[in-house]
Amino acid sequence: MTHPGINPVIRFYRKGYLMADALDKLLSPFRAAVDRYEMIKPGDHIAVGLSGGKDSVALLVLLHRLQRFYPAVFKITAITADPCFGGRETDYSPVTALCEQLGIQHVVRRTRLGEIVFEELKESNPCSLCARMRRGILHKMAQELGCNSVALGHHKNDAAETLLMNLFSGGRIGCFAPVTELTRRELKLIRPLIFIDENKIASAAARCGLPIVKSGCPVDGHTHRQYIGDLIDELSKQYGSLNDRLVGALQKGNISGW
Repeated sequence: MTHPGINPVIRFYRKGYLMADALDKLLSPFRAAVDRYEMIKPGDHIAVGLSGGKDSVALLVLLHRLQRFYPAVFKITAITADPCFGGRETDYSPVTALCEQLGIQHVVRRTRLGEIVFEELKESNPCSLCARMRRGILHKMAQELGCNSVALGHHKNDAAETLLMNLFSGGRIGCFAPVTELTRRELKLIRPLIFIDENKIASAAARCGLPIVKSGCPVDGHTHRQYIGDLIDELSKQYGSLNDRLVGALQKGNISGW
């Protein structure tokens, strides 16, 4: 059954019009990241962390497109951990319908993340705790589904922001790694979007009419990460693209596996 809200997406995907044009421009840097860091091995079963935001939906579609011609054969399953912010279940039917059109299983698990972080613990820095808890749930879901890899939608801006956040807040030079081996769980985390700017993902998602599920997070758009992102944008007006330079610094310094 198709969802009425994504009929344009289904039509463009089947005919290969706007979606192919917009996402083909992202496929080259996407594959470059996969190849450079050897993210995908033959026989991998990849669980895509599908939050419903533009980054995770673009990640899912790009992996599906890569799957068509990539020399290493791999399988994809989409997994979602619903935080249930405000005690309400999120409607993921638009992205579930897209998964059905792509022939990808979509598994949704309802959680108490929102209640625990915002009501019980009343965290002053809720994003960090919420992200850690959600990743733990995703890792467990991936294992239960027989996946050996989890793909996350972090892009180039996220990498640059994380580097500065670690430096400013913790006095530490570091970032998340392109590939992280979780040996105790027998999982690896991969981030194939790390060479792609957020604005290019947003533009492609809008042009393709990708179905996006709006976050119900109470602090969405008002976080320390958002502040750092705005700071990078402002400084980039004077010094050029700092996202490129910061990611380049990670690579040149071989920092955090870059």
